[in-house]
Amino acid sequence: MLHDCNIWASLPVPTLLIGADDTIAALNPAGEVFMNTTVKTLKGQPVWDRLMIDAPMEESFARVRANQSALFLNDVDVSPGQRAPVHCNVQIAPLTGIDAPEGMLMLMVSPREIAGRLGRSLQVESAAKSAIGMAEMLAHEIKNPLAGITGAAQLLSMGLTKDDLELTDLIVAESRRIVKLLEQVEQFGNLSPPQRRAVNIHDLLDRARRSARVGFAAHMEISDDYDPSLPATFADGDQLLQVFLNLLKNAAEASKGEPGKIRLRTYYEGSLRVRRRDGTHAPVPLQVEIIDDGPGLPPSIAAEVFEPFVSGRENGTGLGLALVSKIVLDHEGWVTVDSVPGRTAFRISLPVAPTETESDEEQD
Repeated sequence: MLHDCNIWASLPVPTLLIGADDTIAALNPAGEVFMNTTVKTLKGQPVWDRLMIDAPMEESFARVRANQSALFLNDVDVSPGQRAPVHCNVQIAPLTGIDAPEGMLMLMVSPREIAGRLGRSLQVESAAKSAIGMAEMLAHEIKNPLAGITGAAQLLSMGLTKDDLELTDLIVAESRRIVKLLEQVEQFGNLSPPQRRAVNIHDLLDRARRSARVGFAAHMEISDDYDPSLPATFADGDQLLQVFLNLLKNAAEASKGEPGKIRLRTYYEGSLRVRRRDGTHAPVPLQVEIIDDGPGLPPSIAAEVFEPFVSGRENGTGLGLALVSKIVLDHEGWVTVDSVPGRTAFRISLPVAPTETESDEEQD
């Protein structure tokens, strides 16, 4: 049978074998991840009790069995168990071969969000590089005259009345604010390449949580839902800690000073892969989610929130999330966000640290 061979286990998309009585006969590893359960639990279960698809599936199954030809359903919502619906493309095909039981079907579910998120990540990386290069040049050129303006205003203030001092103080304060903004811009260019090694994601999350609780997120309730079996990731610990701190700060500021909740969640999803700069694909199965219960992102900026200088907050610089995106992409991972009023989830997907044998081969 197909599901007994290596090809079945290697299929990158969730795939089910459906018997003639519409019960689940088999499920590949990607399908177990998608359904968030094991094949032992699902085997023999009616497929419609465990998988909800917004399409006339009984009719589709009947057509495939009658015509013995594949059927494609694009842009349908698929809900695996208790999880929220996922936008997918669905393929149904008759299982053929000498040993194939009569009426058995193969059901393949391709989540569209994966391709869409990858495309957005690559676009953000390109846009960030262009914007950062221009911003670095402008920052260098602007800081020098700003220093002269600040110095001149301070000299003028020595012989002015109280009313006039308010004007020079405003000049100095605004000049310093612009300098701080320019220094944030220069962070992008000054950020050294990550010094990557095996690090524990949960250790970094706990460090970020401790810092947040005594500072900017003191008014928030922070909980965790960790998968303790997660292996180490391959990352620069200091840079990844900066990512977690930036996202926690973003979540805390979304509450606008009101008490709120932040949840830190980690889990493993083996079906996700990211395209490297050399064109090859690499798995990014380690998932970190930072979820808040704030009002959500403004719809007008939700798709561009990781691009430089895009911000949903008054007086926001739009650089914090752009820096997050840059660091994650430098680690051959990706970052995405799903936001609705009452729930905003930033999701970071990271690679697993290589084994000692793999590290030695890379050095050779």
